[in-house]
Amino acid sequence: MKSNNIILTGFMGSGKSTVGRILAKELDTYFLDTDVLIESFENRKITEIFEKEGEEAFRKMEKRCFEWIKQNVQNTIISVGGGFPVYIPEIKEAGRVIYLKVEFDEIVKRMNKDEIKKRPLFQDIQKAKELFEKRDKIYSSLADIVIENRDVQTTVKMIKDGYAGFKQR
Repeated sequence: MKSNNIILTGFMGSGKSTVGRILAKELDTYFLDTDVLIESFENRKITEIFEKEGEEAFRKMEKRCFEWIKQNVQNTIISVGGGFPVYIPEIKEAGRVIYLKVEFDEIVKRMNKDEIKKRPLFQDIQKAKELFEKRDKIYSSLADIVIENRDVQTTVKMIKDGYAGFKQR
């Protein structure tokens, strides 16, 4: 059975969690952030996981998280980490995928120093930009819908309008 979840993808800082929380509230359903879920499963922060075990270990944790979501989560707005669709190309098995496409320079403008500090793969801006360019193609290829460079309220409205039949809790 295909899941009725809505999965928000996009690069770090593209607004997935912000949009997801507002959208879930307006649709009177649940919101789940995979990074927060992994932190809960592991009882530590993502930055600590990267520092102590590295990216490969984190990606395995994402895969376990994905399998858990597929088995246990329905009717939920899900925000996934920026690398999630790259390392889990079967993401559509867990729901409809919406790519929140925001240009790199706009993402940098949106984030403050604290937000950048808590993102391990954003520490070197040039490397982050190269990563963005690689991931953009993957996000686009996996998306059911791409929403480009919109403010939060417009993005929420566009998703709501497209999902008028989304079952409320």
